[in-house]
Amino acid sequence: MKNLTVHLDDKPIYDIVYEKSFDALPSMIKELGYSNRKICVVSESHVASLYLDAILHSIKDACTYTTSFVFPEGEASKNLNVVRDLYTHLIEEKFDRNDVLIALGGGVVGDLTGYAAATYLRGIDFIQIPTSLLSQVDSSIGGKTGVDFDSYKNMVGAFHMPKLVYMNLSVLKTLSNRQFCSGMGEIIKHGLIKNANYFIWLKENEAQIAALDLPTVGEMIYESNVVKKNVVENDPTEKGERALLNFGHTLGHAIEKYMNFEFLHGECVLIGCALASIISYKKGNITQAELRDILHSMKPYHVPKLPADANFATIVSYTKNDKKAIGGKIKFILLETIGHAYIDMDVSEEDMLLALKELQERYQDEY
Repeated sequence: MKNLTVHLDDKPIYDIVYEKSFDALPSMIKELGYSNRKICVVSESHVASLYLDAILHSIKDACTYTTSFVFPEGEASKNLNVVRDLYTHLIEEKFDRNDVLIALGGGVVGDLTGYAAATYLRGIDFIQIPTSLLSQVDSSIGGKTGVDFDSYKNMVGAFHMPKLVYMNLSVLKTLSNRQFCSGMGEIIKHGLIKNANYFIWLKENEAQIAALDLPTVGEMIYESNVVKKNVVENDPTEKGERALLNFGHTLGHAIEKYMNFEFLHGECVLIGCALASIISYKKGNITQAELRDILHSMKPYHVPKLPADANFATIVSYTKNDKKAIGGKIKFILLETIGHAYIDMDVSEEDMLLALKELQERYQDEY
């Protein structure tokens, strides 16, 4: 599998590299010119227990000094208090603006570390080492960083590009099945918004994907990365096309908040994609057969069901706090057809309520 390079204004900014171990990481750190710098590896407790010691040992001769900062796993740690603790650690370790952070973990680690890197001393370099499927196909690429604020998702953040995205595909073997299925939310999204042939490929290869066949999974990650890379290059700061990547996220984030983060982010994205597809169907964009196809493509990945007594009105009310809202209107992403998404500013509360009701009824009938 060949590596990818992300460009901005036709200039190469960083590479996305695919490996089966961490062995190549020290040489890449040296190639980036970090031999005379300090490096802090930031991780969360579960990932740190698996890989932190190996990473620290691997890179100790590739820089002048290594340290680490580990916080409790989970979305609850993605907040400004943890960022403050990381700032304190960096200050106490005398990190200056030439030093480097490494984000070792999933989306929470990558987003938080990237935001700290963007704001510490007005910006220092960082490297992404994504260890979840979701972070490998989505959050590690594109330079979006941020933390939650008072349970509002990603309300504080900055655009700050990494200097390298290093993917060790073998780490996927340590993911739980639930975490792996969570990553499929972003992957199915990529096919739906940008590449109908990729969506078909995902359906045709669902058995190999579910069995974690690494060559198939590696190809899947690469194709999703191509979609994300192309969109980011065309619109690095989300002024237009990049908003399409938010397909499934408006209601997905609202459900994530409503469920008090008991559902994983990717699980909520899967639900959000299903709901956005239902709205697309009700607006006359996609056919009933296409909607059925989309919903069935999600079935192998164990989309969680909302509680039978879920308050749909409350879920919809949370969309009003969506950071993508403009002048009080929600910037909703819908499908014109499979493989082609667009921005719709006229999705009503009633549209969302009806979609939630229909999905709940489909769960009862089909799942």
